[in-house]
Amino acid sequence: MAEAKGLSKPVKLKTELAEFLGKTELPRTEITKKLWDYIKANKLQTKSENGKAENAGKYIVTDAKLLAIFKNTNSKSKSGKVTNLTKLKVGQTIDMMQMAAVVGANIE
Repeated sequence: MAEAKGLSKPVKLKTELAEFLGKTELPRTEITKKLWDYIKANKLQTKSENGKAENAGKYIVTDAKLLAIFKNTNSKSKSGKVTNLTKLKVGQTIDMMQMAAVVGANIE
């Protein structure tokens, strides 16, 4: 069997994400899928920035479990866009497009 590469290759998870997912290594695709499964199961989406959770929309409402993961995010993309979620609080939102930065900040 061929060795997994790219997004399918398992990566080591930082402590908070490992505790949340119950695994120490997973491929990025699986990390993202499991985060989205949690978000949808707990109806943590909204259509407006810092709106109430309504189970639909492009914003993710932060609960206590997600906060432990999201607050590790302070990164700069190749295009220069900064994603700093270190001061995020429960109930605040992030744009779903920031999920890649969240995953990247929580792997070693």
